[in-house]
Amino acid sequence: MGTIDISYWNLAIGVLMMGIPVYYLWKYKTGLVQSTLVALGRMLLQLFLIGVYLKYLFILNHPVINIAWVLIMTCVASETSLVRTRLKRSILYIPIFVGFLIAATLIGSYFIGFVLQLDNIFNAQYFIPIFGILMGNMLSVNIIGLNTFYSGLQREQQQYYYLLGNGASHHEAQAPFIRQALIKAFSPCIANMAVMGLVALPGTMIGQILGGSSPNVAIKYQMMIVVITFTASMLSLMITISLASRKSFDKYGRLIRVFKENKKND
Repeated sequence: MGTIDISYWNLAIGVLMMGIPVYYLWKYKTGLVQSTLVALGRMLLQLFLIGVYLKYLFILNHPVINIAWVLIMTCVASETSLVRTRLKRSILYIPIFVGFLIAATLIGSYFIGFVLQLDNIFNAQYFIPIFGILMGNMLSVNIIGLNTFYSGLQREQQQYYYLLGNGASHHEAQAPFIRQALIKAFSPCIANMAVMGLVALPGTMIGQILGGSSPNVAIKYQMMIVVITFTASMLSLMITISLASRKSFDKYGRLIRVFKENKKND
């Protein structure tokens, strides 16, 4: 039995459920109603367009086109990270982009080439979804990690300078702030990993089962998805922090202004 299709009319009925969270966001004056509706509209439009695009992408299945799509995803993920953290583009864009691209390329290629052992690692059926999953997870981790790292440095600069003044290297003085960034960014990931299968059935596994895969195959894929997303997220964050640190401090080791100025209407 194949996957049951959802008609556009039934899809519209399903989307009406978003009225529940929107109501509570409005009732308690969170200021998030407009951003939620905009995000919902963008999500629907983007997924419809991606659905059309992927149909032809899978038919063409050309390595150059697939690689170009991954580069586009990397650019969008980097831009989103900057917007969500309000970090300066001139300082953080290239480190974030490089961190995403290197981590996704290394981990994604390893999974497709050595675990799945595909003859063509650029096969669109695997290449695009795997890199998409990696980008999505790296994005959320980087937003939390980078915001925690730089907010901590700004808030507790005296601790940073104290460590430098007592003989610590530049990396050693940053270590407490990197530690906090890792704790804040990865604690939810570790908690979800610990209860996966008991408290929640992950979306990737459910999607494969609904698509007709056997539970055993779906479970093995889900195990690897958790491993590669966790590893790629860690690698991308550490690469980003390492590269960004070279542009975030002056020649005397002082932290420069990395956050954009808040506008009056923010």
